[in-house]
Amino acid sequence: FFSKKRDMRRLIGFAIRDMWYKLGQNKICFIPGMVGPILEMTLIPEVELRKATIPIFFDMMLCEYQRTGEFRKFENEIILKLDHEVEGGRGDEHYMQLFESILTECARQYPAICTLVESFVSLVKGLLEKLLDYRTVMNDESKDNRMSCTVNLL
Repeated sequence: FFSKKRDMRRLIGFAIRDMWYKLGQNKICFIPGMVGPILEMTLIPEVELRKATIPIFFDMMLCEYQRTGEFRKFENEIILKLDHEVEGGRGDEHYMQLFESILTECARQYPAICTLVESFVSLVKGLLEKLLDYRTVMNDESKDNRMSCTVNLL
């Protein structure tokens, strides 16, 4: 059953990606509303799906930046949702590395926002590292590590 479910998630993920890029000027109407659902999809532990869907985040940033000169709504929403998703057991070191490399590569094609994107990626990477550490420590027996990790996260 799981292998069929995984195949369906991948197939549906690729279809969602294709639909996103066909939205054209209407994409802005789905930011920040679709950030959470897209994040959930990118966190599915399927490498090809992650590689195909993480670039949607850059497209969201670019859309908001072109409309407002910043991407604060997107940024705030992804940070909020990322906390929730990692707490729920999703996300891993590999995701963090892909997130960083894909968004950094996308940003290089747009010098006007490259520095902003790199700062955002650094912020999210740092947060994700702390959230993953926190999740690991919460499953550990040592109360000293829990307190230290909680202080780091705060």
